[in-house]
Amino acid sequence: MSKNRSSSGDGPTQRQLRVGELIRRTLSDVLNRAEIHDPDLNRMSITVGEVRCSNDLKVATVYVMPLMGSVPVEEAIAALARNKFELRRHVSAQLTLKYAPDLRFRPDATFDQLDETRRLFSDEKVRRDLATPGDDAAADDGDDA
Repeated sequence: MSKNRSSSGDGPTQRQLRVGELIRRTLSDVLNRAEIHDPDLNRMSITVGEVRCSNDLKVATVYVMPLMGSVPVEEAIAALARNKFELRRHVSAQLTLKYAPDLRFRPDATFDQLDETRRLFSDEKVRRDLATPGDDAAADDGDDA
């Protein structure tokens, strides 16, 4: 049994978060500068939204999305998977880890979740539930004056 665990929850550790962010920045820079030897991938504008690392830092799940829907998500993920080893080489050159993490690419659903959240907040029932009781009384007093 280990003593002094820095993280008591089930969430990622500080090291996982830090390494994930470093991988995200490295991949973003490599894709932005078109340093990959695949012309199809270099023509795509891809956003790297998040990178989640496994506990042992040997697997990094990269969440990506093409900018402005320029290409289908599946096509972008296929291009990234084809060039996974070259991307992994760039990541390992930038980071000083014992093992270069295996990169796995997944679609980033964050933007879809944001759209759904905006839709929910614009719903009249939700707005009514979120309004504070003092807002209705102040509005009624202003109408009578």
